[in-house]
Amino acid sequence: MRLDKFLSDMGAGTRSELKKEIRRSGVTVDGTVVKDPGFSVSEKSHVVFRGSTVAYEEFVYYMLNKPAGIISASEDDREATVIDLISEPKRRDLFPVGRLDRDTEGLLLITNDGALSHRLLSPKHHVDKVYFARVSGMLSDSDVELFRDGLILTDGLECLPADLKILSVSEEEYLSEAEITVREGKFHQVKRMFASVGAEVIYLKRLSMGPLTLDPGLDTGEYRRLTPDELLSLGL
Repeated sequence: MRLDKFLSDMGAGTRSELKKEIRRSGVTVDGTVVKDPGFSVSEKSHVVFRGSTVAYEEFVYYMLNKPAGIISASEDDREATVIDLISEPKRRDLFPVGRLDRDTEGLLLITNDGALSHRLLSPKHHVDKVYFARVSGMLSDSDVELFRDGLILTDGLECLPADLKILSVSEEEYLSEAEITVREGKFHQVKRMFASVGAEVIYLKRLSMGPLTLDPGLDTGEYRRLTPDELLSLGL
């Protein structure tokens, strides 16, 4: 690939910025100064940009603890996105795997691996997604059965069977806390499912997605690269 594309892919700058830097002798390839932005390099080339080695990675994987108030999008002209939370130099083709509502927190995978994203999101694969929910309302065993049987929402949407585990119920506060496991990801699905049994979601956090579980050491808004074991669990 071209040298300027190699560097741009790795988040070193825009193509126009990098072309100027390369022509100013700011880049070496395998120990030799290269001034041609179109110089051909490979993933194995030793590229040094402004004194630092730039290693090429075809795919990258981040675990993010998404905060409320941030939209799950790659870019937006008006609002901050989950990609903006990745503060280190990064690839320009990153995207979130699936979407969490603006006010939903928790586990979000960010990558540029489209095949993995499809595998995790495709309805035919039925990947488990586990959420913690705090709702206004009194959940009961009958709701557990309704979720298990597969709800039909008021607009006619048929939901796949889901697992509802009631954690606590407070009559005094008229609040319930629960974990719900769903295997699909339709628009506002978890909130709509609770609404169908008379409960309003007031807090929602995704705890896991497939084999990935949110790292308890990640504060809200923090991220890290996936570990080798996590990559292995994803078949990577």
